Amino acid sequence: MNKFKQIIFTGGGSGGHVVPALTLINAITESNSGTNIFYVGGIKSVERKLVTNAGIRYHAIQTGKLRRYFSLENLIDFFRFIFGILQAFFYLLKFRKKETLIFSTGGFVGLPLVIAGGFLGFEIYIHEQTSRVGLANKIASRFASKIFISFEESKKFFPESKTMMTGYPLKESCFTQRDIEYTFEGKVLNLIDRPILLVTGGGNGAKLLNDFIKNNLNEVKSRYFIIHQVGEKFISEYNEMRSEFYYPVAFLENLIEVMKHAKIIISRAGAGTVMELMALQKKSIFIPLKIAQKNEQYHNAMEASKMPGSIVITEDELKNSSLKNLIELLAQSEGEDSSRQLINGVDQILREINYK
Repeated sequence: MNKFKQIIFTGGGSGGHVVPALTLINAITESNSGTNIFYVGGIKSVERKLVTNAGIRYHAIQTGKLRRYFSLENLIDFFRFIFGILQAFFYLLKFRKKETLIFSTGGFVGLPLVIAGGFLGFEIYIHEQTSRVGLANKIASRFASKIFISFEESKKFFPESKTMMTGYPLKESCFTQRDIEYTFEGKVLNLIDRPILLVTGGGNGAKLLNDFIKNNLNEVKSRYFIIHQVGEKFISEYNEMRSEFYYPVAFLENLIEVMKHAKIIISRAGAGTVMELMALQKKSIFIPLKIAQKNEQYHNAMEASKMPGSIVITEDELKNSSLKNLIELLAQSEGEDSSRQLINGVDQILREINYK
């Protein structure tokens, strides 16, 4: 018997906070539990489009970004944040506390609902995706009765009594065999007679990675079939360089399947991407975003480098590197334990909310 008749998910401000929530929602829906699912997020934040496109009931509130530096925007966002708490407070009044769980996957978007729910006495669970804890989840942890983490290293940031290592909620496709007949741009990937090099800077692309590939393209395009996710705002520029063995794309709809076919992957180090590559046991070249909060991408990448034998190159190191040399360095790398299996957070978390 399910403990909760409804679960209100929240979290956002970036896709990295929304995707794990959607993965959990899909798993709950597929379990035929009959649980009502709701999502509370920002008015203009990225989660609104992602959640509504998935057909989930969405309630928009005001949100204010949390900044650790001085900015005039902090004053405006403070009042948005307070108003968002009030909006969340009145929204929650229509739910019965004993039958309702609030589940936050982090980001400043999730805080108003968590704070309002805490004052009203709702049960609250949160999930931290990264190895370093953001300010929003640090605050949210004070109201949570259970805190789920993806990395063991995160335990030191939360109260031990309510923190548990569950792993990151990964899509089931990370643990299934690759689609042998998967077609990309009219080509069946497993029939290509060259190793596949995948480059991705995330859904929006990354100018640093894009420029690096552009400057090094000639030295590798004769050896590899290159798929390059460049981002929507860069695609027109890179389409001019398209050739038989170099394919720039704005966005990859089925990134995991392409990852499965790739021999070498060059990527940023957001928590979701890192965990997917760890699950797929892919040796990768990680180039962490330098300005990420608390340098979290670097620490994510360092965790990944222990298992599949990937390498981590900082943005500063990249300036003096060539793609050919990085690939050679990757070939020489060894992980601590490449046979270790990664925990999928979906199963662990669903057990904690009585769905498994």
